[in-house]
Amino acid sequence: MGDMSFRAVEVLSSAALVVAEDTRHSRRLLDHYQIDTRCSPYHEHNEARETPRLVKRLRGGDSVALITDAGTPLLSDPGARLVAAAIESGICVVPVPGASALLAALVASGAAGEKFTFFGFLPRKGKERLLALTEIMRMPHTAIVYEAPARVGATLRELSEAGAATRNAVVARELTKKFEEFARGSVADLAERFAANSARGEVVILISGAARVEITDEMLRDHARNMRANGMTSRETVDRLIAEHGAARNLAYRLAHDE
Repeated sequence: MGDMSFRAVEVLSSAALVVAEDTRHSRRLLDHYQIDTRCSPYHEHNEARETPRLVKRLRGGDSVALITDAGTPLLSDPGARLVAAAIESGICVVPVPGASALLAALVASGAAGEKFTFFGFLPRKGKERLLALTEIMRMPHTAIVYEAPARVGATLRELSEAGAATRNAVVARELTKKFEEFARGSVADLAERFAANSARGEVVILISGAARVEITDEMLRDHARNMRANGMTSRETVDRLIAEHGAARNLAYRLAHDE
């Protein structure tokens, strides 16, 4: 409750309508600040239907305030469709700064913040997850991920096994709330810690960037031999050499088939 600004209270009080991810959750916030503006639900299950109606109201002169449950709209929260539709209709979109787990985690983590990439929630499985994890592994700057509390240990273990075991990482949870906590250590250490005891609450994971290493053809050849020895097909070896080690496609193909 204390993260609310005077400006946010003023905007919510003066709006014709507040659209919220969960009206029951948001009503407690509005009641706390004695805001009696009508509140309407806006979430992933109704945004396609509600967006045209809201844009019509905006074009008619009403002001609409968009909020989410505990954070900033559009950052792994609903709102992108409405903002895009409003801009396309020539309606002014005004940001009102507020609580953001992404930025709160970054500024208190101790991780380098000059440049970072925010991934939101990673894909749960399949090729999309592999591509996201590979991108994090190769990234020379800080990566920031939202994760479900029960999956923190598993995600860190995947990163550790992929080669990030010694990289610095931070697990931040329940930011700006009563049980706020920062756990700092190597990816491997934190993977072990959260495998033994699952995190609770809303979690942000920060992983430091990879050190730049010059990959030689001989190193790539060794990687290819190891992959084949572990039973990977030539196609899988080519894909891994390109994705994880930045090999040129023609070189990866030659090494994957080189006996």
